[in-house]
Amino acid sequence: MKNILIPLLLSALAMLPSYTFASQEAQQLAVCLTDSLNGKERKNLAKWIYLGMSTHSIIKPFSNVTEQDIDDTNRYVGALVTRLLTEDCPKQAKAAIDVGGQGAMENAFRLVGEVAMQELMTEPSVGNALGAFDKYLDQEKFDKAFQ
Repeated sequence: MKNILIPLLLSALAMLPSYTFASQEAQQLAVCLTDSLNGKERKNLAKWIYLGMSTHSIIKPFSNVTEQDIDDTNRYVGALVTRLLTEDCPKQAKAAIDVGGQGAMENAFRLVGEVAMQELMTEPSVGNALGAFDKYLDQEKFDKAFQ
């Protein structure tokens, strides 16, 4: 049971924001944005997401992220988003905004965030850390529940 549960849980977590419907224009923008990113940029976007989440009151006590770290990463992401929307994908961005407004932009960048997080999830240490809870599963209860 554990062999099925862990990949299922990790897959579900990775796909949480995927349920949102996006217009064709927003999808085209999302494809352009993700195609325009290299691996280092995806990792830096994931870092930006992590740094932002580290400010949450539940996570903050476990983080040594500084305001300078956050500002440096915000500066990087600001320049990256500027490049993506004004140089790499301006036609797709305009079409998406014309059809779907702010929501289209949010949908497109949701996919960018998913791709950034997938970049982190491919490192074995992350999967190992997120799957380590399996040693605390009560196998007897699973056996009874799924007989």
